[in-house]
Amino acid sequence: QVQLVESGGGLVQAGGSLRLSCAASGRTFSSYGMGWFRQAPGKEREFVAGISRSGGNGNYADSVKGRFTISRDNVKNTVYLQMNSLKPDDTAVYYCAARSGIVYVYWGQGTQVTVSS
Repeated sequence: QVQLVESGGGLVQAGGSLRLSCAASGRTFSSYGMGWFRQAPGKEREFVAGISRSGGNGNYADSVKGRFTISRDNVKNTVYLQMNSLKPDDTAVYYCAARSGIVYVYWGQGTQVTVSS
């Protein structure tokens, strides 16, 4: 079992930056690939970024490429999402998730990000 707790959300003006953190419980954090997803009001949850167990490979949704960076610290059991050049369209609840194989099996409760124009 892995418990995930996101933090770092908030209100920011367009063009600003935020860094989200996701702290994982348990001693097996490095066994899981990690991802960030988001869900805007009235929309389905969508993939934002993913990172491998070792942290060597990150992949991104086209909408955030070049603006967001995912990273992880396997000593601190934490995954991060650095978000730069934020746009109002980035407004959503952001969730982190732990992946076993190709399935995301554990999810956090989410943190709200609001970008004002």
